[in-house]
Amino acid sequence: MGCARWLVLGGLLALARLLQARLLLPKQEGFGECDRFFYAGTPPAGLATEAHVKICQRFAGSERFATLYSPGHRIPVFSAFRAARPASRSAEQRGLLEPQIDDPDSNLEEVIDEADAVTSVNNLGSKQALRAHYLDSDYVVGQLYPFPLSSDPQMLTFPLTNSVPMTPTFRERWHMNLNSLMDRALIPHCSDGQDLYILTGAVPSEHKVKGKVTVPEFVWLAACCAVPGGGWAMGFIKHTQGSDVIEDVMLRDLEKLLPHKPQLFQDNCGETEQDTEKMKKILEVVNQVQDEERSLQSQESMSPLPSTHSQRSALLPPEGPPEGGGSFLGQVLGFLATPFIKLFQIIYYLVTMALRNIVHLLWFVAKQVMNTVESCLCRLCEATASYLVAIGQELVSIPWKVLKVVAKVVRAFLRILCCLLKAVCRALGIPLRVLVDVATFPVHTVGAIPIVCKDIAVGLGGTLSLLFDTAFGTMGGLFQIVFSVFKRIGYKVTLDNSGEL
Repeated sequence: MGCARWLVLGGLLALARLLQARLLLPKQEGFGECDRFFYAGTPPAGLATEAHVKICQRFAGSERFATLYSPGHRIPVFSAFRAARPASRSAEQRGLLEPQIDDPDSNLEEVIDEADAVTSVNNLGSKQALRAHYLDSDYVVGQLYPFPLSSDPQMLTFPLTNSVPMTPTFRERWHMNLNSLMDRALIPHCSDGQDLYILTGAVPSEHKVKGKVTVPEFVWLAACCAVPGGGWAMGFIKHTQGSDVIEDVMLRDLEKLLPHKPQLFQDNCGETEQDTEKMKKILEVVNQVQDEERSLQSQESMSPLPSTHSQRSALLPPEGPPEGGGSFLGQVLGFLATPFIKLFQIIYYLVTMALRNIVHLLWFVAKQVMNTVESCLCRLCEATASYLVAIGQELVSIPWKVLKVVAKVVRAFLRILCCLLKAVCRALGIPLRVLVDVATFPVHTVGAIPIVCKDIAVGLGGTLSLLFDTAFGTMGGLFQIVFSVFKRIGYKVTLDNSGEL
């Protein structure tokens, strides 16, 4: 037994060494060698951020799929596959960890078991989920897409970077939906899956397992068939809360439901050349899968009554074989006791369902209260941070405002000093002008005498000229008047003489 145990352990360690995961730099474009798992070699646009980690999952020296991981939520954002079939739901699952997510300085380039990582990886579990995070909780490790990396059907190897918290029932139904859809709807209508591109992801909720691993609000799957002239694209979602069946949605509608409204496939998987007839056939199979899931849920909802009956039967003593007159008495007692037993079963079932619903209601109310308190605390923290930031900005601006006031005071003082200097200069300039004018008065007076004499001579000359002009003008006028009189008199004498002749 000891040798067999060591051989099994050695085989598992060898298997772990074969599984490699390459972490790409946040600023590096694409997923390196794993770009071939995306349609047209282009990853989804609008989902990756600097806080996410890009992983190119490898096994036995070859790439198997790509994952965009969120260390903050410890769950994947999405994983990309091509021509991949999901594993069987009955096989035992075994997960491995990626050391470089928690310890970027680690020289381990291969995934290892959680037990081995305890002593070889620093800060283990600080950025990725561990199986220890699921202990004593209502959740188990659930693969977004249970793609097996090993060929052993009894021990399937899965990387934990492709897992999210799921309840056992939800994981069972999700994996059952994936197997049914892939085997009956998607792969048969896409050249046996050779040109089929698969994206699976999870949208985080506000609930976390033990405050560390985020429980998804819903999981989704997007399929793109890249057959020229006969391709198609389709999306599926399944909510983790409640008993809803898997829903089929159009690719654009799925993108609207995701955060940041990304573009999952380039050109929407050749939207202009998609085959609508194939999509109708796929939807027919999807409706069958949904009906099967509804019937399974209805059977499970009816299962408490038989189980209660079986528990009640186990508590009753076994009935002995009817003998003689005791058979009639036993039949009478059985006939009388049967209604009470049925009534007790019904009451027990109703009480159980009522208690279950009350517990669910209390849990829902508690969850809503916790969410409200958490949102109020977040808003209070944001308001406090905003208040502190505003105060900090005012405190930082005080020195600048003081400098501005000092500069204005200095400027005003300089202006006052300048005005005083101007007033002094003007006051001192008045006596100087008076002295200059008094000193220059005699010079200006003596210089003005010739001009005054000239003006007097010109005035006297003008006066004499005016007198002469007046005298001569008066005399000329008198002479003209006398001449005119004599002329008139001589003219009349001449006329009289002419009359006498």
